[in-house]
Amino acid sequence: MKDDKLKAIKEEANKEPKPGIYLCHTGNEYRVLFTAFDTKDHESEVVVYQGVLDDKIWVRPKEEFLGFKEINGEQKKRFVFLRDEEFESWEHKYKRALADYQNLLKQTASEKAEFAKYALTDFLEDILPVYDHLKMSIAGLKDEDHDNPWVAGVKHVLKQFKDTLASKGLEEIKTTGAKFDHNTMEALEGKGDRVKQEVRAGYKLNGRVIRPAKVIVE
Repeated sequence: MKDDKLKAIKEEANKEPKPGIYLCHTGNEYRVLFTAFDTKDHESEVVVYQGVLDDKIWVRPKEEFLGFKEINGEQKKRFVFLRDEEFESWEHKYKRALADYQNLLKQTASEKAEFAKYALTDFLEDILPVYDHLKMSIAGLKDEDHDNPWVAGVKHVLKQFKDTLASKGLEEIKTTGAKFDHNTMEALEGKGDRVKQEVRAGYKLNGRVIRPAKVIVE
């Protein structure tokens, strides 16, 4: 009888463990990952398996994994095959995890770009009134005052101001004579769908309205 058990152990040792979930004699379930060769002799094979509940990785000689153990006077298999792996393959898990990681990197980069794109909003809310006052100071001058060197200097500064803001993505909303747009304008007076007068300039930053224009319509 003993010889038969030893023969059975040797026969089992020559088999490859079937991938799937195994029940250990301890009552715990394990997932067989793969077999490998022992670095000591480059011939002995080991089974690499993982705890289903705790994900810990274990290694055991293949002969021992597929063999028997005496329990309460009986020879019982150390590991008994329970079922096929119900989840996707490890290759698919790896690819999915890699794809998720790459998507996370893209999302993070996109969020950073979006933040950088509109990071100037708070600063512009403080600086735009200064820009508006400069424009108003020129707009209120008489025709003969436009030849004044001081006025020419202010116009030059105003142009530099405008070009710098435009390079950062700032765009002034066109109003006077345009059709009223409730998405970019706020009507203070009048009825109709055409802008008669602009009371306060409105602006977009990279296509997003950061301050609607205040207008009078007719």
